Amino acid sequence: MNFPRLHLAPMQGLIDAPMRDLLTRIGGFDVCVTEFVRITHTVHGRSIWLKYMPELAHTNQTQAGTAVVVQLLGSHAENMALNAKKVVELGATHIDLNFGCPAPTVNQHQGGAVLLQYPDKIEEIVATVRRSLPAKIMLSAKMRLGYENKNLALACAQAIEQGGAGELTVHARTKTEGYRPPAHWEWIARIRQSVSIPVIANGDVFTLADYQQIRSVSGCKDVMLGRGAVQRPDLARQIAAYNQGEIIPSLSWLEILPWINDFFNCCCNKDAANHNYPVARLKQWLAQLKLVYPQAGQLFAQLRTLTKIADIRHILLTQLKH
Repeated sequence: MNFPRLHLAPMQGLIDAPMRDLLTRIGGFDVCVTEFVRITHTVHGRSIWLKYMPELAHTNQTQAGTAVVVQLLGSHAENMALNAKKVVELGATHIDLNFGCPAPTVNQHQGGAVLLQYPDKIEEIVATVRRSLPAKIMLSAKMRLGYENKNLALACAQAIEQGGAGELTVHARTKTEGYRPPAHWEWIARIRQSVSIPVIANGDVFTLADYQQIRSVSGCKDVMLGRGAVQRPDLARQIAAYNQGEIIPSLSWLEILPWINDFFNCCCNKDAANHNYPVARLKQWLAQLKLVYPQAGQLFAQLRTLTKIADIRHILLTQLKH
């Protein structure tokens, strides 16, 4: 049976390789997308691609065997194409183009959501990248509903299709709306009806009920999870079980704690020389987790002023013993 697919979103600074590894091991995801790799005037070498997508060295899969897609962001069509070609030579089999990032620094350099003001430019980028790649390589894109308004939403989606993308993910907000609720799922339905390629729905899926509703309103079969998966790490597993006719309970805080310790260790291993990275990433995740698990807020308070890995590891191990 062909079940709906669940995608893990590319969230800059939040869903990096250790988080992809963790969430896909907890289970439920079919595909995940890397944080965007910014393309400017150079062609990145292997070390840069592996920094953003270490899974390139492991047949484009996380440890759990979940497929990983590499995402590119930029506005220079030829340089985007050259870099897409390079990462494919290194083994990538699926390229995703970012037309949705709302970050001001990205938009100021004509990347991400700012391009949603220029459908012709979007089509040029997609078409140029598509021409540079072998036919067997999948090319997809992610967009928001617009920059300041939704006037060009359908035109941008159609430009992505006409450029040759085979799949489109839509985050149901404009750039100026940021992450403020609500997400406009009805607009995903309008976009889906205006193109013939598959559309993946994204935005404000924090619970199983949200998942059911976004599919109902958008009419999309496949859904992408972002912040909801970080705040509720087993959300994808719950959804996958639901799609197979099973209802399973959420993980308890005691069941989440070993995963928190695991994540911290993974972050320590990722960059052994940078002690700030695992500390910052753990605190960032706890700040998200506390929106669902109050105990995460209590743990965050214990760790908030700590900066040494050994001190944090001691508290985590003490929590696990209790």
